[in-house]
Amino acid sequence: MTAQPSLSRRAAAELVGTAGLLVVVIGSGLKAAEISRDTGVALIANSFASAIGLGLIITLFGPLSGAHLNPVVTLTSWWSRRTGGEGLGGREALVYAAAQIAGAIGGALLAEVMFGRTPGTFATQVRDGGHLLIGEVVATAGLVLLIQGLGRIGRPRLIPAAVAAYIAAAIWFTSSGSFANPAGTVGRSFSDSFTGIAPESLPGFVGAQLVGGILGLALAALLYGTGPGGGRTAKPGAPAPVGTTAPTALPETGPADGASPEKAAYETIG
Repeated sequence: MTAQPSLSRRAAAELVGTAGLLVVVIGSGLKAAEISRDTGVALIANSFASAIGLGLIITLFGPLSGAHLNPVVTLTSWWSRRTGGEGLGGREALVYAAAQIAGAIGGALLAEVMFGRTPGTFATQVRDGGHLLIGEVVATAGLVLLIQGLGRIGRPRLIPAAVAAYIAAAIWFTSSGSFANPAGTVGRSFSDSFTGIAPESLPGFVGAQLVGGILGLALAALLYGTGPGGGRTAKPGAPAPVGTTAPTALPETGPADGASPEKAAYETIG
């Protein structure tokens, strides 16, 4: 049996993975803006690149840390453990979240430097209004429900592609553009580009994302149950699928602390 990676290695994976995600999101936005002045064309390019990058990052870092890349996913993992399932302990969750935020800020600064811009310039694009906050609640709730649902019906292998596709779609169908990630939102405040968000807009967006995470968990419990495996009986001694990627936010699906390759599922997020 493969030993679980140390917390320091898992934290490093979360930091590098989240940094990579922000490089993809912000970098593709800057490149798209350079190539086309048409906002629609730029958004298509940005959403397409972001989805591909997210799927690849989840696939690469899932076996190490679970590839949460998102404090909401990490908090759902912690909550799952608190309620008797598999997941992260309190100290692990704090380390994950800190690594994700640090990685997001580092990735944003790297993207700015890579495109010859002055790093450390805060975004000026204010995103406020109740309709945008509702969009963030919907985007984050849908993300959590997707991860939980696929895990609980025994389809964790679909999570990397499904999450990538969901984020690409949610960028278009939500009023907020589907940030759906507190760490990513903080990171994007360090880029004064069309993918950025002004620091004064952070409290509302992060609060909406946390509400969305709670709503997603509640919907998953309502639809799939709260017992192990979402109400399904697990086969004793069943071998863990190799190379799967599913969230620790889904501990009820069986072993899924999102930290070890031998687990049946690993976490993800956008």
